Amino acid sequence: MHSETTLHIAPDHPAFAGHFPGAPIVPGVVLLDAAVRAALERLRPAANGLQEGCVELVCQISSAKFLSPVGPGDTLTLRLETTAAGAVRFEISSAGRKVAMGTLVLPPP
Repeated sequence: MHSETTLHIAPDHPAFAGHFPGAPIVPGVVLLDAAVRAALERLRPAANGLQEGCVELVCQISSAKFLSPVGPGDTLTLRLETTAAGAVRFEISSAGRKVAMGTLVLPPP
């Protein structure tokens, strides 16, 4: 399965307050969270009924690379692709440049 979506990290996102004052960039954990949430929404629709903050589903991040900084208000494209082994590869880009990539292992359906 292949999926693509647009991400918007609001310029007033609370993570910018401490990461880094005067030169804000999106923390990697915010990008990872977006990738995990998108993968679960698209590939595990039954998970959509879970309440915010629920820890019943565990996702393993088998690899992640952060290649380029993302600033406030940057428009991002998130691409997801399921591998033959059932893992999910993600790639996040902004204005044609890769900013992050990796592989997720989702819980069984």
